Amino acid sequence: MADAVTVRTRNLIKNPLLKRRQFVVDVVHPGKAPVSKEDLTKQICSMFSGVDAKCVVLFHFKVAFGGGRSTGFGLIYDNLDALKKYEPRWRQIRYGFADARSRSRKAYKELKKKIRTTWGTGRRARLRKERRAAE
Repeated sequence: MADAVTVRTRNLIKNPLLKRRQFVVDVVHPGKAPVSKEDLTKQICSMFSGVDAKCVVLFHFKVAFGGGRSTGFGLIYDNLDALKKYEPRWRQIRYGFADARSRSRKAYKELKKKIRTTWGTGRRARLRKERRAAE
């Protein structure tokens, strides 16, 4: 990462219930492409003492119009157990802490069909029509 990149954090909140610190990350990178999350993680680990790189989660980065500035959110969990407990599953998969479930094509189609069945009032109306047709 070049020296021209500046990383600042703001709105730092300690969240003891979720065992993490949460903050907004401002990245200034004039004339350069947006900085990778791996580089930002290293930079944030150096800013906060005693932080493991695996416990840092960065997401929702948006580049300002015209470039040169990016803003996103960051979380620093106290330990990996807290991260695995409170972080959404899709983000754990993205960071390599959980395995993605792979369903077969048939299982996916059956699940889709099951979701589309009618419930409630529509189901009652369908059953009523079937009974009348049977009579």
